[in-house]
Amino acid sequence: MNNLINLSRKKFIQRAAIAVAGASLPMGTLIADPMNANQPNNVISKLHFKNVRLETGFTFDEADVIATKTDLFYVEVEHGKIIKISANQPHADAIDAKGLLMLPSFKDMHIHLDKTFYGDKWQAIRRGAGGVKGMIALEQKMLPDLLKNSTFKAEKLIELLQSKGTAFARSHVNIEPTSKLQSLKNLQIALENKRKSFGAELVAFPQHGVYYTDSVPYLKEAAQMDIDFIGGVDPFSIDGQIEKTMDFTVQLALDHHKGIDIHLHESGESGLKTVEYLIDKVNENPILKGKTFLSHCFVLGKIDKIKQEEVAEKLGAAQIGIVSTIPFGGLIMPIPTLYKHNVNVLTGNDSVVDHWDTFGTGSVLQKANLMAQLYGYSSEFLLSRSLKLATAGILPLDDKGVQQWPKIGDQADFVLVKASCSAEAVSRISDIHALVHNGELVY
Repeated sequence: MNNLINLSRKKFIQRAAIAVAGASLPMGTLIADPMNANQPNNVISKLHFKNVRLETGFTFDEADVIATKTDLFYVEVEHGKIIKISANQPHADAIDAKGLLMLPSFKDMHIHLDKTFYGDKWQAIRRGAGGVKGMIALEQKMLPDLLKNSTFKAEKLIELLQSKGTAFARSHVNIEPTSKLQSLKNLQIALENKRKSFGAELVAFPQHGVYYTDSVPYLKEAAQMDIDFIGGVDPFSIDGQIEKTMDFTVQLALDHHKGIDIHLHESGESGLKTVEYLIDKVNENPILKGKTFLSHCFVLGKIDKIKQEEVAEKLGAAQIGIVSTIPFGGLIMPIPTLYKHNVNVLTGNDSVVDHWDTFGTGSVLQKANLMAQLYGYSSEFLLSRSLKLATAGILPLDDKGVQQWPKIGDQADFVLVKASCSAEAVSRISDIHALVHNGELVY
């Protein structure tokens, strides 16, 4: 295995399997093909990598981090786990990582896999008058056509995410009277087809309001299906009421042991009231701590700094996370303040190419880069910390430079990137050369 960088995806997988089989498997043992979902149950997946670059520590100039130390290692993967990390064996018959940097695989924590133009013909957005309600009316007209090939397009979008190093997504999926449960069912087919190579959690999302259109019966049905979160959108501007909508959402989550993830675009008084009401509901029901999120939450970028600190402290205490798509222009979210108060901050592409937006690249590493630019995180240390936005919190080194990933026994979910360290990967949005998910080489 001599040239990882220049191999096509198919040839890379085939040659990796041959190399590993020849190097380490007993006679008669099979290698798992990540693209074959119908292989026998006794297939054993083993991958051995040489010349893998791992971060080992920081170089300090007094108290300042001025560089990141790395070294080359030999890494063994079996049954979806990292089973061995040892001194490099440059002459071993194994997959040659060519000095590429191994980082945790990425996670897109806010995307709509169920409704996209990606994989189909190009369409620019057609945003008419009426704000979100105007978009709801447009979407009601578009959904029947979107659903015709939504499974195919979801699979193509997943493949785009994989090419950008993402192996897991939290996808919001429309639950409303127009598509009923069909959007969910179509996406579930796509996820089943990709289950060997991609992981996901689903949010039952009443895009057209809980009560503005009568989505209640469909949400109740979806809550009994294979979903993970109960979603919502702008309870005041869409449904005209905060308490009734939020009470329904919270109770449905409690009744079915789900998390909560609410789209909140409202940036005025109603937005702040919604945030504070949700904080109170979570504090009343501590089982929701760590399982509740506000997506976008633009109001945090509109309130003054004193109020930002107050709300961030309350969010941190209630363990309510913020999923930000890192907006730019006139609205800059107070992400450093959220970090200061230990708020779990995640990111995602949201729209890639659809009727809401067409500028998505599929890369959450790009989101980490944009965040670093917005907040001046240009030092080696701060750039390296910014990687956690792409990995949903996992970093190779802790703040003191002690290696904390990968460890033996960790899930084998990682990327190989053309970078010398995490800081460079974020700053340069480094190219992704391979993605391993659950021990399978999938890109």
